[in-house]
This record gives sequence, structure tokens and C-alpha cells, in this order.
Amino acid sequence: MKSTWFVAAIGTVMVASAAGAAPAISSPQQAANAVHAVEGQMLITADGARLARVYHVNADGSVQVILDYRMVTVPVITLSVKNGELTTSLTRKQVNSIN
Repeated sequence: MKSTWFVAAIGTVMVASAAGAAPAISSPQQAANAVHAVEGQMLITADGARLARVYHVNADGSVQVILDYRMVTVPVITLSVKNGELTTSLTRKQVNSIN
């Protein structure tokens, strides 16, 4: 009887903990790529050129920029901070080819 109570109590604590927990980072690469982009921040290309200001930050961390009169979503996996600047590993041409 005691062991049944103990297992039930542990299960309740685990469920309660998981409900309020922050989303888990599933890989070291995700942890390294955890970038906090801000609307209005300048996005820099892989070759160091200014691309555009961040128009919107999506819930998944990807950013939207207006480039050549259209909205383009730059994937979060390509974003990093280098020398204090928000940088994408893509070139302007690659970003421009995103649908």
C-alpha cells in the first residue's frame, strides 16, 4: 500500500512540474542558436552586409523582414549573434529566394 501511494505522489509531482516547465531545448545546436531577436533590429547577411530591419519576430524565433517590397521569413536556424549583431548565415540572394 505504501509503494502505491509513493508512485502516485511522484507521478502527480512530475505532471505538475511538466505543466509549468519552459519548453525544452532538445539539442546543443538549438541551445547555441537560441537568439533573441527584437523588432527593429538590423539583420546582417553572411557576408557582413546590412539586409533589413526585423519587422516581426515569430513565436518559433524566425524573423520577418521586408525585402524588395515583400515579406520574407528568415529561418531561426540561420540566425546567430556575431559581434553583437543579429546575423543570418544566408546571403542576400539566398534570403531573396525564400518563398
